[in-house]
Amino acid sequence: MRQGGFDAARDGAFLALHPVHVIAQGNTGRARFRCRLRPGVSCAAAKTQIDALPAVRLARFNNRANSIVIEFDPARTSADGLRSLLLDLPAQPAAVPPTAEDGFSRRGVALTLLNLVASGQLPAALRLPLGLAAALPLGERALADFRANGMTSHVLEAAAVAISLARRDFTAANTTTFMLALGECLEESIARRSDALLKHLLRPSSDTVWVLRGDEEIAVHASEVKVGDSVVVATGGVISVDGTVLSGEASVNEAAMTGESAAARKERGHRALSGTVVEEGRLVIYAEQVGVSTTVARIADYVERSLIAKSATQISAAALADRLVPTVLKLASASWLVSGDWRRAAAVLQADYSCALKLAIPVAFKSAMYSAGRQNILIKGADALERLAEADTLIFDKTGTLTSGDLEVTDAITFDADFSPEELIWLAASVEEHYFHPLALAVVAAAHTINGRHFAHNEVEFVVAHGVTSVIEGKRVVVGSRHFIEQHEHIDTSPWGAEISRLYGEGKTLLYIGYGGKLSGVLALKDHVRPESQEVVARLRVLGVKRLLMLTGDHKSRARELADTLGLDGFHAELLPEEKAGIVERLKKTGAKIAFVGDGINDAPALAAAHVGIAMQRGADVARLTADIVLLEDGMQSVVTAKSIANAVMRRIDANYKLTLGLNTGILSAAALGLLSPVAATILHNGSTLGILTLASLQTAGRHAALPRKNKNKDARAPRALPAA
Repeated sequence: MRQGGFDAARDGAFLALHPVHVIAQGNTGRARFRCRLRPGVSCAAAKTQIDALPAVRLARFNNRANSIVIEFDPARTSADGLRSLLLDLPAQPAAVPPTAEDGFSRRGVALTLLNLVASGQLPAALRLPLGLAAALPLGERALADFRANGMTSHVLEAAAVAISLARRDFTAANTTTFMLALGECLEESIARRSDALLKHLLRPSSDTVWVLRGDEEIAVHASEVKVGDSVVVATGGVISVDGTVLSGEASVNEAAMTGESAAARKERGHRALSGTVVEEGRLVIYAEQVGVSTTVARIADYVERSLIAKSATQISAAALADRLVPTVLKLASASWLVSGDWRRAAAVLQADYSCALKLAIPVAFKSAMYSAGRQNILIKGADALERLAEADTLIFDKTGTLTSGDLEVTDAITFDADFSPEELIWLAASVEEHYFHPLALAVVAAAHTINGRHFAHNEVEFVVAHGVTSVIEGKRVVVGSRHFIEQHEHIDTSPWGAEISRLYGEGKTLLYIGYGGKLSGVLALKDHVRPESQEVVARLRVLGVKRLLMLTGDHKSRARELADTLGLDGFHAELLPEEKAGIVERLKKTGAKIAFVGDGINDAPALAAAHVGIAMQRGADVARLTADIVLLEDGMQSVVTAKSIANAVMRRIDANYKLTLGLNTGILSAAALGLLSPVAATILHNGSTLGILTLASLQTAGRHAALPRKNKNKDARAPRALPAA
């Protein structure tokens, strides 16, 4: 419907939105809309939502003209598409404190500076009206803040300016107004920059996707791609799904997702990530995660959550700043009562703790999260960083964490004279080649290293979490777990129990092959300890981790061997999946601050139970969603980097906290004793606040801790088998 020339939305943040001017040239688009926001929705709240839209580069409101100017990427959306996105934005009441755009803008800074410079040359009759006009945004915001939150730092600042104007000290009033405008504008710029740094992690994807429909390639919108589709990506294309390569070869630039500058070679069986670019070649990819489930979409969600998540340190600092406001007001009143000098009171009111305490801490956290993101570590909020810094106990899952998770066939044991070990591998590979589980990939890889023949077979059936079945030469072939073979297919394995137990006792994973209703043999597979695991354990000790433990379902002997090799403090072996979370809970009750590192579906409860959960790059989706920290590249070094960044940002915050209290206490004391004029107090206060904010915004480097010297007395740290919870 139409309302006064505006197109009206029903339930969104915008009551009306009408395009006025659109420019789209090359890779730059700019659109201006006349708009009307729904009552209760502030410009700042709407701008936060608009900035989060993937195609938007910059958004700027003009309150006087009732318009918004948006710079966007024409390759990702059109002006009409952008308008639709804006109309779909939900109406979110302002849940953020007023920002510089609600008070002083850049234009306001220029006007207050002009008023300060020209006030000495203006007629006396104009000085008070112009001083009041310049301070009007400050007064309006202070009044709104007082109504909503009572006595705050903004109220103190407005009171200081009002005292100076009442005493007709226009130099002090105009200087204070200018410094506040400049300070707020710069503070907001630093805060926006930290948000922009985090949003830089959002990687572009393509809106058009080519998929195979039968033998034909057709172009569809990204939203129409479904799990199981075969997605085709050629040279120059952006991979829009997460999945596994079905066919083709290509050189793929994964720098956007893994940080690796060298292009990766991709072929059948390799993992493909959304947001990466095919530099040369052509791939057909089996889509496993699409739409909001892709890596790119999850990163976008994590980043948005991280922008609003608050740590306990941030909350307590803000509470302290609010509690100190009445103290500052009492000090100003006492200094005036004792001295009778209104300048002292005005000077005291200039210096408070609020800005530096409330802004510097979140800026430091966001800068650290951006630094982590640049090093392929996704941190879901400031509280996760804080909890990781506090962690004194680190628990590792074994498979896929301390070990690589890349399985290799080590034994082929036949129980049927009709098959040799090589034929047994080829029999399994012939049906497993259609499957992309790590076990299946390992079997196919083993087949390619030996001589053998491919077994022609009927259509393969996948039995979720169990295995695969097919028909070869009229006989049913099944490949999968022992439970699948025995319970589902009713094949007896007991005659070979001793051999199976021996392989299992060696810590190997077994794949059972049944043919014609009989057990034809088993394939034993094993993964390897990550080469960096021992070094990571040593570095974590340097970073303050007092206890390092391992959880595994393996036999105790295999677990002890690995724990001894890595120098762990203890281990829990022969665990059922549900027992892991119980162990974490029991250790928490002893006062341990636990970080848990895992990758499997069965790790999700333990990840959630720990103080901070860390999911490996190749982990199951549920593990990555449950974890507080997600590693975006495969490697244990990222655990060290994350811990290093967490420690560094907490040290910086502690230093800034002490610096804020020290500087502002000094300024307040000097002002109360009459050693500072209102002008000097406001310059010192705003200058120190900006300095602290600048320090907080510096990126936190995740430098690895130096390795300690090897302990000659190795037995002094022998790992202990720990009882199950």
